[in-house]
Amino acid sequence: MSIRILLADDHGVVRKGLRFLLEQQPDVEIVGEAGDGREAVRVAEETGPDIVIMDIAMPLLNGIEATAQMVKKNPAIGVIILSMHSDEDYLLSALNAGAKGYLLKDSAEVDLVRAIQSVHRGTPFFSPEITKTMLEDYMRFLQQRNLQDSYDLLTDREKEVLQLLAEGKSNKEVAAILDVSVYTVDSHRTHLMQKLNLHNTAEIVLYAVRKKIIS
Repeated sequence: MSIRILLADDHGVVRKGLRFLLEQQPDVEIVGEAGDGREAVRVAEETGPDIVIMDIAMPLLNGIEATAQMVKKNPAIGVIILSMHSDEDYLLSALNAGAKGYLLKDSAEVDLVRAIQSVHRGTPFFSPEITKTMLEDYMRFLQQRNLQDSYDLLTDREKEVLQLLAEGKSNKEVAAILDVSVYTVDSHRTHLMQKLNLHNTAEIVLYAVRKKIIS
């Protein structure tokens, strides 16, 4: 079956370019376009796409808020944010809103198809440049404060749980994969978050990106 895609960008030329690029793919179907955030939410509700390619800087309703509204209405939808910004604050906001991918515009031509395929499989995707920058910043942060990376404090099972959570799995899904109880997963999740000083799922994903646990 084709991957159903909605293109949301306020520049018609950009949407045209994205459409041209994606229409070369045999397993992709463009089901709609939107030129502002409110229209994107409405069209997503009407067409039920699998994936939304969402510009972060949208008029009337920005891409982050539009993403949050879409995910609230349809938690299964895969939103990939297109952005000029590579700093962590934007990425964290996108993850908190429920985005499954974050792609820098200058790498979209190279990475967009891979991002769509990855998110459609249920695996988050981030521009390689973002991963590289965040890893460098994280290592610099540790060096400046003479800190050790807490990842080595995790047990093998906690590392497994960390990766599965970062890949977007629910506690119930993690429990089924590891053949343990949901209570056990909850316990591992609490312990790993305490050890790594993480506070929510978005920060778990961000940490996993920094550590290249997920791509």
